[in-house]
Amino acid sequence: KKRERYDLFLAKVPLLQSMDTYERGQLADAMGSESLPANSDVMVQGETGTKFYIIEEGSAAAYKDGVRVMEYGVGDYFGELALITNKPRAATVKVSSNSKLLSIDKTTFHRLLHVNELLERSNRYT
Repeated sequence: KKRERYDLFLAKVPLLQSMDTYERGQLADAMGSESLPANSDVMVQGETGTKFYIIEEGSAAAYKDGVRVMEYGVGDYFGELALITNKPRAATVKVSSNSKLLSIDKTTFHRLLHVNELLERSNRYT
């Protein structure tokens, strides 16, 4: 059931649309779910990155040196940059409303996702 629910959701995430059903199923099986109350930190600028996140419900915003630089909604993702570059988190991300996030750890991220494609997309944020 978890796989079916996540697969339907993941198929709508633009970054993951090139994955086939089998690949998305593997990703769905590996994903964790986290519910966070409004204004909670998901990650903090400067810390070591250990997870990649996709917003399933709610919204979030990224802050670089205290300045809001990006907003995220359902289906948006963040956290990939630190996992790709092995550098500290480039921004703090806080949920703006009560939110549900899907996450995968660094090892699974590298095993299941097309990191080169993510790197090309993430260059627009650096």
